[in-house]
Amino acid sequence: MVLPFVMAPLNAASMRTAECLLPAAGPSVGDARALVRRELRSWGADPMIDDCALIVSELVTNVVRHGGSAFTLRLAGHGTLVCGEIFDPGEGVPRPRVSGPDATDGRGLFIVGQLADDWGVTPGRYGKTVWFVIGAALQDRRRARPFPSHPRQARPRATTAPAEVRVAVG
Repeated sequence: MVLPFVMAPLNAASMRTAECLLPAAGPSVGDARALVRRELRSWGADPMIDDCALIVSELVTNVVRHGGSAFTLRLAGHGTLVCGEIFDPGEGVPRPRVSGPDATDGRGLFIVGQLADDWGVTPGRYGKTVWFVIGAALQDRRRARPFPSHPRQARPRATTAPAEVRVAVG
């Protein structure tokens, strides 16, 4: 995992990382949440556990529904900053879509956008990476590149109320 670019230098000695490969199946959503909770607790990042677990849960659910056969979850952090990447070989790129107020799904990226300090999607040759940063005090989110190895992509923004946001891949 490439260390995130933030305005304050990170102490590489204190950086913690975790990575796992999981099948794109329903039980993997819970497995990914459990990994986030276990790792962040051991890193001393307790204040970010719930938000990070929810972000990962929403992104992994998208992979299970729309991605490939497996995905990789990567986390890096140092107590006040957690960065995550979820790579899957699926061709579609997640993006918010408008849906009706009675829809039972389609609000995942809106939730991610509300909880993460920054997030985005980077299409690749063999799939895509959805990344997020939480706990960062980014001075200029428009210029920040959480994962320098990934060219900055336009971040999908929800332009409607939460009840009218829908996630589609295609």
